[in-house]
Amino acid sequence: MTPPLTYAALIPYITVRNAKAAIEFYQSAFDAEELYRLVDPQSGAVGHAELMISGQKLMLSDEYPQHNKSPETLGGSATKFSLKVPNADQAIEHAVSRGATCVMPPQDQFYGHRAGAVRDPFGHEWMLWHEIEQVSPEVMQQRWNEMCKPH
Repeated sequence: MTPPLTYAALIPYITVRNAKAAIEFYQSAFDAEELYRLVDPQSGAVGHAELMISGQKLMLSDEYPQHNKSPETLGGSATKFSLKVPNADQAIEHAVSRGATCVMPPQDQFYGHRAGAVRDPFGHEWMLWHEIEQVSPEVMQQRWNEMCKPH
């Protein structure tokens, strides 16, 4: 018997135009593990799927026009994923080699991360980062203030 499913209090749930291709992309680009998927027997659409990426759950489904839309249909997404990786430069290069688009090359950030961003082929943005120094919120604010000064 399969053990019962467990869930965290907050789990991202995304909508894509082609969930089967998205699952394959996330497996290839981010080493995602597919836990399961529910497929509509008439249309073949993925009604619900669950993946694990770096120990965190991600839920997704195909776009259903009557109640959810993908970033491609909406013309973009207002959210981003932040994914800690061993090496941001390598992770971005790997994701791009699998079909993502680099939207911000990796660079050292004022808040102590080396970070860059990619847009996956389904319209979702992923900030890929690794820590280069531990920075307190007070120091982050000081650095932010300095960056925001007119030059």
